[in-house]
Amino acid sequence: MDILPQLIKGNSHTDDRGTLQFNNDFNALGIKRMYTIQNRDTTFIRGWQGHKIEQRWFLAVQGSFKITLIAIDDWLAPSVNLLKSHFLLDSKTMDILNVPPGYVSSIQSVEVDSKLLLLSDYTLAEIEDEYRFNINYFTP
Repeated sequence: MDILPQLIKGNSHTDDRGTLQFNNDFNALGIKRMYTIQNRDTTFIRGWQGHKIEQRWFLAVQGSFKITLIAIDDWLAPSVNLLKSHFLLDSKTMDILNVPPGYVSSIQSVEVDSKLLLLSDYTLAEIEDEYRFNINYFTP
């Protein structure tokens, strides 16, 4: 895998007017689509879905999420015991997880009523690049 996932750290500032959250290191150039995900509860794990070409960015806008990423070696028949990378996104930090092309993800809400914002560099029908695997596929 040439490009690794990157956690782009956010920050906040509080004064007598209130709190400002920001992520000054995130460059939104190239974003073409955005959507949100809210899992039905904290036990449900949404996965495994990924893209060979599309790049995505994840941001917890409410609550927090456990995001697990796997770099795929073969999109038609990937190895079942590939290395997993784990990330925790919390709406209090405004951290953004950049998921480069070549990864599948699983998404689990850590808190009830959590909401995840996803950004993509392709429109919905621009390319055919969606790969899905059973949630138990990568369990050795």
